[in-house]
Amino acid sequence: MDQPSSRASEHQGDSLKERLWRIIFLADSGAARAFDVVLLVLIAASVIVVMLESVESIAAEHADLLHGLEWGFTILFTIEYAARIWVVRRKRRYIFSFFGIVDLLSILPTYIDFLLVGSGHFIIVRILRLLRMFRILKMAEHMSDAHTLVNALNASRPKIAVFIFSLMAIVCIEGTLMYLIEGGVEGSAFTSIPQAVYWGIVTITTVGYGDIAPVTVPGKMLASVMMLTGFAIIAVPTGIVTAELNRGLREVRMDRRRCPGCGHDGHDPQARHCKMCGDAL
Repeated sequence: MDQPSSRASEHQGDSLKERLWRIIFLADSGAARAFDVVLLVLIAASVIVVMLESVESIAAEHADLLHGLEWGFTILFTIEYAARIWVVRRKRRYIFSFFGIVDLLSILPTYIDFLLVGSGHFIIVRILRLLRMFRILKMAEHMSDAHTLVNALNASRPKIAVFIFSLMAIVCIEGTLMYLIEGGVEGSAFTSIPQAVYWGIVTITTVGYGDIAPVTVPGKMLASVMMLTGFAIIAVPTGIVTAELNRGLREVRMDRRRCPGCGHDGHDPQARHCKMCGDAL
């Protein structure tokens, strides 16, 4: 009599894990969507609490409340993380996945703060968990556009690396020239080559903090050349990435239509006949 009852309890446990797995990891039911929405609200609220803790006036007046809320969120997320590990089918795969690592990092800082004061602010990494809204809002189909952008950035990486190296060489040379021109001049802030190189980076990128400025006429002339050069140079990386994006968008994206004749899967969206056997699609 004990054996059937134990099997029944094991079956109920497996059934419970299966239901919880569908609720936590899928979004194909009302309960699963409600769980995801509540989770996103809690994540957003916890991020807001972390931000408010950095405001001295608010933190001084509501320190206990904010601290209690933070621990409350951390305990809830810890329970959620443990539940994910319990119900997931491939535990190792989840733990070392992107979202698995983010889920872990979203709860560790609060506990580490006991040993390393100030590390609790790293809880801001929880904002990465909001990426799950793509699944909830049924936006997963748009991820192909994100892959197109990532592919364009990867294809542009060698060209951008050469560009940055060349830009740093130009900035170092012009910064050294500016130091030779302005160094030792009364009232000049170009006290060293690194200081001049910093000014060159700020100038050629058109940021222009204004904390350092040349005082001599030759220095101002060199600064003018760098400013005009910056307008032309700063657009180069944008042009490189745009060219790779256009190249990727020009590639034909196959659809998921299956040929009724030969069963071939994947055709040109404009095609009316199978490219393998010629049957009508």
